Amino acid sequence: MRPTLRQLEYIVAVAETGQIGLAAAQLNVSQPSLSAQLAEVEADLDTTLFIRGRAGAKITPVGEEIVRRARQILHELQDLRAAARGGGIFQGRLRLGVLPSIGPYLLPGVVRRLHEEHPSFRLIVREESTRDLDEGLRSGRLDMIISTPEDHPGSRIAPLFTERLWVALSLDHPLLRLGRPLALGDLKGQTLLTLGSTHRLSHIVAGLAARAGGRVSDEYEGTSLDAIRLMAATGAGIAVLPSIYAATEMRRNPDVSLHALEDPAATRDIALIQPPLPEPRPGSEVLADILRREAQDLLRHG
Repeated sequence: MRPTLRQLEYIVAVAETGQIGLAAAQLNVSQPSLSAQLAEVEADLDTTLFIRGRAGAKITPVGEEIVRRARQILHELQDLRAAARGGGIFQGRLRLGVLPSIGPYLLPGVVRRLHEEHPSFRLIVREESTRDLDEGLRSGRLDMIISTPEDHPGSRIAPLFTERLWVALSLDHPLLRLGRPLALGDLKGQTLLTLGSTHRLSHIVAGLAARAGGRVSDEYEGTSLDAIRLMAATGAGIAVLPSIYAATEMRRNPDVSLHALEDPAATRDIALIQPPLPEPRPGSEVLADILRREAQDLLRHG
């Protein structure tokens, strides 16, 4: 039957590397052999998957759909083999996408636990914005993601935890005189600092600013939570930070004053999200439980 599973691996590798030579090296085959196999697949399917040129192999619109389906078939085969071995996802490789405002703070303990409990499990982590995580999940580039569920409609959702949002003030900020947790009204007229617009956190902060009568800085969009914390420390504005970050990094970097934001909307939900397949991948609920326990530990001791 054509295309063969090996040919599906070839076209996925070319799509991911954008270079036939790099894909051939990755798959340990010769470049002429890979090129011949690509041509054979295109002839069998009677379509063009890639436009070859000096800049590399650019995927066509039809090719994008073929690659998405090829990834799905290869994932199903991987799950079949893992199910036969009885270990589900923990007997193979999992490409996990995660928000950069979550990954560096939640995953170290999770990875350590996974290595101890499932030594044959290979976890590949990609930190990406909300928008890129959604693209990765839909295209099959990522197997699962840790993200905000409202941004991935139609997917399979396993809730993990809800984070409160905190505000970080410079050590000489006038609001420190209040001596209490901050209400939303206390932010009236204030400039709030957050991540760029491709992150869900920025939309939550924009909503809070609108309700409070404040504004989101249009002079600075952070690329990381560390960056907006440092800007807040200089007095450039008030950083809005999620709990997992606050529970880990803030203990090591007391360069700002951290305060709870007392408002029901000052939260964000985090979930383990999979493509909308008929059944969840075997073992995914075990992974979700490990993530939940690690988050609970961090938030309890933060």
